Amino acid sequence: MARKKKRTSSSFFRIFFALCIAIAALYFIFNFIITPPHVFYPGFGIEIPNGYEIHGIDVSRYQNTVNWKEVKTMEEKGIKIGFVFIKATEGTSIVDAQFRRNWLGADEQGIPKGAYHFFIATRSAKKQVANFIQMVDLKPGDLPPVLDVERSLGVSVSQMQTGVKTWLQEVEKHYGVKPIIYTNIDFYEHYFKKGFEEYPLWIAHYLQPEKPRIENTWTFWQHSEKGRVDGIRAPVDFNIFNGDSADFKNLLIGN
Repeated sequence: MARKKKRTSSSFFRIFFALCIAIAALYFIFNFIITPPHVFYPGFGIEIPNGYEIHGIDVSRYQNTVNWKEVKTMEEKGIKIGFVFIKATEGTSIVDAQFRRNWLGADEQGIPKGAYHFFIATRSAKKQVANFIQMVDLKPGDLPPVLDVERSLGVSVSQMQTGVKTWLQEVEKHYGVKPIIYTNIDFYEHYFKKGFEEYPLWIAHYLQPEKPRIENTWTFWQHSEKGRVDGIRAPVDFNIFNGDSADFKNLLIGN
C-alpha cells in the first residue's frame, strides 16, 4: 500500500506541474503574442504601447514649421494625433520662435492643445510666471498649462521645490486650473515625489514598453522622442493619455 500511495502522489505532482506550465504558456501567448505590450507602426516610425486610447505629440521650434492640416489628417491603424503640447516660453524672457504659429495652427485644425513653460531653476519663478501668462491665452477646450522642469542647475532641493511651487500656484491663480508637471522619472523622484501629488503628472520615460516605471499616478506619458508625423519634418515626441475619452474631456479647461 505504501508504494501505491507514493505512485499516486508522484502522478499528482506531475499533473499539477504540467498544468502550471500550460497556464504559464497560455498567459505568455495571450499577453505577448495575441496582445503584445507594444506594436510597431511604420507610419509613425516607432513602437506604440498597447491599451491606450488617446495619443498625442509635443512640439517646439526644433520641429521647425509644422503643417497642422497634415498632422490632423494622419491616421494609421486607428491611431490619430489626439492632442498636442506646444512650447510657449522659457525662463524670464524667452518665447519659442514657433509658438504663435503652432498655437494658431493647432487651433485652426481643432486639435486639443496645451502650452508649456521650460523652467530655469536659477531664475525668478514669478518673472517666469509673468513671461508665460503674457504669451498664453487659454480658452475652454484647451489643456491645462504645463511646467517643464528637468534641470537643477545646482540649486538645492528646497530651492527647487519653492520655485516650482510658486510657479504652479501663481499660474493656477491666473487661469483657475491646476497646472501639469512635466519631468523625467529620476528628477520627479528626487524633487517632487512628496508634496506635489495634487498636480497632474506628465512623465518622460523611454525604457519600458507597457507603462512608465513610477509608483505615483500619472496623467500623460512621453514614451518616445523619435516619432514621425505627416507635416513635421523633424523627429517628434510621442505621448499617451492615461484614461478614456471621457477622462480626457474632463481634463480640458471649462469641463
